[in-house]
Amino acid sequence: MRFDELNLNESVLMGVDAMNYKETTPIQERTIPVIMEGKDLIACAQTGTGKTAAYILPLLHKLTMEKHSDNSVNAIIMAPTRELAQQIDMQFEGFSYFVPVSTLAVYGGGDGMTWDVQKNGLQRGVDIIIATPGRLITLLDMHPIDLSGVRYFILDEADRMLDMGFFDDIMKVVNKLPEKRQSILFSATMPPKIQELAKKILDHPEVIKIAVSKPNDAIMQAAYICHEGQKMALIRELFATQVKSKSIIFSSSKLKVKDLAHTLKMMKFSVAAMHSDLEQSEREQVMLDFKNGKISILVATDIVSRGIDIDDIGMVLNYDVPHDAEDYIHRIGRTARAGAEGLAVTFVSEREQGKFHRIEQFLEREIYKIPLSPEIGAGPKYNPEAFEHQEERKPFRKKGSTWKRKPGMNNSKNRKNHR
Repeated sequence: MRFDELNLNESVLMGVDAMNYKETTPIQERTIPVIMEGKDLIACAQTGTGKTAAYILPLLHKLTMEKHSDNSVNAIIMAPTRELAQQIDMQFEGFSYFVPVSTLAVYGGGDGMTWDVQKNGLQRGVDIIIATPGRLITLLDMHPIDLSGVRYFILDEADRMLDMGFFDDIMKVVNKLPEKRQSILFSATMPPKIQELAKKILDHPEVIKIAVSKPNDAIMQAAYICHEGQKMALIRELFATQVKSKSIIFSSSKLKVKDLAHTLKMMKFSVAAMHSDLEQSEREQVMLDFKNGKISILVATDIVSRGIDIDDIGMVLNYDVPHDAEDYIHRIGRTARAGAEGLAVTFVSEREQGKFHRIEQFLEREIYKIPLSPEIGAGPKYNPEAFEHQEERKPFRKKGSTWKRKPGMNNSKNRKNHR
């Protein structure tokens, strides 16, 4: 379907044309009409399916066609990370070029001037706020901010926000919003905790699910079955010579990211680490250097990987097995873009074999296992059934009908790292 078949406002369509968008993706075709009708919505679709435009375009249409106050916040979009909030704000800049709508990104980092800009925007009124939960809650707690004019509330990557411990923050914002509003929830997965959140904030929502697409056939996938202690030796072996193309190494923790980056720097590689401890200006500089070729290897956590959108990446290496198939597809989808070929390699330790086997089952194919070299030593046998119950502990557990953090985990500390 073409965008001009969706009855969008002419000024919105001018922005679509300027962004060189022609045909809708499945998620856009199915969700845009529902949002334009004013219905609440749950949309389940993976990253990379065009979901951002799926809510930006109808929101711009509604703000253009309907009367709204110029001195209040009319819409709030919440996203789990600064990178995604920035990415959404940039999309708005493009699509709203011909539309008299104002936006403001609200996220942690920056200096006192950034804080003042965000505070003043919330107090004086901006049409659309794109915010991370931590920073928005801090501003709401410290300053008198009126959200009674909000008519549209959108959660992007809601499953990520809950994984990061933002359930309470989301509900704090919801409790400050008017009951009469349109609420929209986008999520890559639909676990019970998302269904619980939907029941609390949505009113008789439409439910749209788009099947997770399989990886690009141009990506050559392979894996090493190894002991956890062999992974760093594998890194040294794989990067024994200079890489010919840009590469991304994904890891599940900031500590591992820092250790990997340090090891590769000692090997004289141009490498940088990307994680939530960096200041915003530092993250932006790292991404600019990686995009411009000053850095050839980027080591990143999953949280910040959502903001990576670069075409000429030749290899993706999963130092740890992703949590699920959606994350795996998202990670390796950073390579083989724009018609190029790419390589995706995954290190699989004993306790990760169950997760990796489920990824293979989803892909409906067995991923080639590369034999370990004699220098690395013998690895474990690939027997995922034997390790099915030895996965890493998850940050949430279910108790009755509510989801709570495991004892001993500090919610406020966890949130601080992602503001």
